[in-house]
Amino acid sequence: MAFDLESLTEATSGAIGSLVSTTVLYPLDTCKTKYQAEVRIHNHRKYRNISDVFWEAISNRQVLSLYQGLVTKNLQSFISQFIYFYGYSFFKKLYLKRSGSKSIGTKANLVLAAAAGACTVVVTQPLDTASSRMQTSEFGKSKGLWKTLSEGTWSEAFDGLGISLLLTTNPSIQYTVFDQLKQRLLNDQLSKKKGAESSLDSLSAFSAFMLGAVSKCIATCLTYPAIRCKVMIQAAELNEDGMKEARPKPRKTVSDAIHAIWKREGLYGFFKGLQAQILKTVLSSALLLMVKEKITKTTSVIMLALRLFLTRTRLKSA
Repeated sequence: MAFDLESLTEATSGAIGSLVSTTVLYPLDTCKTKYQAEVRIHNHRKYRNISDVFWEAISNRQVLSLYQGLVTKNLQSFISQFIYFYGYSFFKKLYLKRSGSKSIGTKANLVLAAAAGACTVVVTQPLDTASSRMQTSEFGKSKGLWKTLSEGTWSEAFDGLGISLLLTTNPSIQYTVFDQLKQRLLNDQLSKKKGAESSLDSLSAFSAFMLGAVSKCIATCLTYPAIRCKVMIQAAELNEDGMKEARPKPRKTVSDAIHAIWKREGLYGFFKGLQAQILKTVLSSALLLMVKEKITKTTSVIMLALRLFLTRTRLKSA
């Protein structure tokens, strides 16, 4: 079965955008994850804010450790975004073809985005778990991908799968908001150009950045308590002195994470690190969508050229 060219172009552009944004913002992501994973014990906190994590790396001369797990995170990010954008574009075209409509409503958009997100989560969950453990390990003591996963059972590689499936509503909300805002903005621009035979199918870099930031901010605020619980479930556990080598946590459930947060930090604990999460995810998603918007046309040309080349090759060999 041949690949759908438009879906493949969307997937490739989204994956490249994800790779760029993940690499650029990775130190911030590491600091944010370590801060979220800490739970206050006996009113003692190692990190009072996200900057404490950064200064710990500086004072211990472990600045490069802010990039621990980068390769795993990039691999997970590239694969997940490729699957997500391909699945979302494919499901969207299939829905429009079956329904016979020319546009897709908000409810249908949410369902299709959630379906694409669920497919992504199931495939990439082990990589997500490994990258979280590597980021939350002591600076300078992170292990490789295979060693991190082999420390526990195969089922432990899927820690947090249930809550990750729940969090598929996050990109669903984000991309639905983005698409709706994008269409409104493009329609407004077209209405101002009445009489001109031109059509707009892409946003400027600044517009894509701003719409990406707004859409991700909305999605993050709505789903943050689940995000905090997920980080705690997947994080590596330090020994009591906090200085020895990190090891994987015993198997934890969502109810365990909720109970620990409520008991030790109260209601506020469910939103600990929200500002850092918004800063990181908004910048990341805005960069991703900005890069994706700007390279989609180039990617489309490359894919078309590749398709023509393969077609000619098959005809010559026939």
